[in-house]
Amino acid sequence: MLFSKNNNLTTSDMKINYNNKRFSPVQNSENAETTPETVFKYKQKGNILTSEYNGGQIVYGHLIGLVDENGNIEMRYHQVNKKGELMTGICCSKRELLPNGKIRLYEDWKWTSGDKSSGKSILEEI
Repeated sequence: MLFSKNNNLTTSDMKINYNNKRFSPVQNSENAETTPETVFKYKQKGNILTSEYNGGQIVYGHLIGLVDENGNIEMRYHQVNKKGELMTGICCSKRELLPNGKIRLYEDWKWTSGDKSSGKSILEEI
């Protein structure tokens, strides 16, 4: 991973800033719990990213991650689904800047709970 080890980066040092951006899945592996109805609300301070999310099968979720100098994200997440289960996982997101100026994230993730399977998702800025 090429993620920054410097947690003291300022927002102005980052080439891309996710603060106050919202994302929703447009494509998912079958074992994912997020759906197009799931909305992620990102906050970023320096290279630290957080998000609260819900919608679809997710009652409430939270993630925390580090953003590298290219806007890629290494994160950990936990969520409660509609079945009342607490699910946890890890994810690495690579960003693409779309022609319309919006951001697309290509995610490789793995559950650290449940069946511990892995998958891929694509999120787009809304």
